[in-house]
Amino acid sequence: MLRRILSNDMPRSRWLALLLILLVLGLAFAPFLVPGVKAMNVAAKIVIFIVLVASFDLLLGYTGIVSFAHTMFFGIGAYGVAIASTTMGPGWVSLAAGMGWAIALSCLLAFVIGLFSLRVRAMFFAMITLAVGSAFASLASQLSDLTGGEDGLTFSVPAIISPGFEFGKPLFGVALDGRLICYYLIFGLALLQVLAMLRIVNSPFGRVLQAIRDNEFRAEAIGYPVIVYRTMAAVLSALFACLAGGMLALWLRYNGPDTSLSMEIMVDVLLIVVIGGMGTIYGAAIGATIFIIAQNYLQDLLAVVDKTSGSLPGVASVLSPDRWLLWLGLLFVLSVYFFPTGIVGTLRDTPERKH
Repeated sequence: MLRRILSNDMPRSRWLALLLILLVLGLAFAPFLVPGVKAMNVAAKIVIFIVLVASFDLLLGYTGIVSFAHTMFFGIGAYGVAIASTTMGPGWVSLAAGMGWAIALSCLLAFVIGLFSLRVRAMFFAMITLAVGSAFASLASQLSDLTGGEDGLTFSVPAIISPGFEFGKPLFGVALDGRLICYYLIFGLALLQVLAMLRIVNSPFGRVLQAIRDNEFRAEAIGYPVIVYRTMAAVLSALFACLAGGMLALWLRYNGPDTSLSMEIMVDVLLIVVIGGMGTIYGAAIGATIFIIAQNYLQDLLAVVDKTSGSLPGVASVLSPDRWLLWLGLLFVLSVYFFPTGIVGTLRDTPERKH
């Protein structure tokens, strides 16, 4: 049964299986394990970024395509939900309409970009996607009447997933409100999307994508239309990125250029793919969890260490919370050094001890 759910893509490592079980259980019970607004926001961001990074890995890890326009589709999904909810009012119909239009636009743009740009060499394609993504971000900032400009859009969501909705007394110190329902809605949607991507990459279609990644000339010589498969991969990748953007907007009840179209998000996605391991959906899950937890709690950890070791000469300046980006970069370097094929790739390549 489990093999069927995971599309026969088993962890193939005890440590990896343990990490994945802890990850799923931790995210499933995060609101109760670590109560608090910040903890729930971090958990929701992890869930959303797992989908976003996995969708990007469909291109980079499984097809060998480098695209810098991935956050454009992420932003289209977020703006679709925000604009529809602002113009049509809060409701499930407006959410569905906004998401539907966003998906249609994302798939159309991905199809056009893929069809015309994937015929050129990889580096030129990367530059084209970078230009398109930058142009879209600039356009979103300038169309203030539609997108809210630099200020973005703040909107309302259906009452049942809004913080003001309460359906019971607090349980284990956690408020049973619409925020909790919204979290589990996003968690459930993300889980379904991850399972769908596992099915895609382990299907005959996914095997062809990996063959194109390994040797596109051989795949074309066998008879596979490389451009068609690459374009289809670009469309599927855009679809899931768009859905991730819609979930982000739904959770924040806000969207702006810096929230979903920032180049920093694209850089974070690239780092997470490298940390977790390219060419594996599980790498997106583990990499996103480690990176976002470090991004949100490393500064707090340094503040505690700095306070306890403040009397030691020179330590305060090195462990200052203001230098958390330095330590985050160091952690990334160490992860690449000790896990050259990513965490998942290294764990899968490590031979199991037989007792």
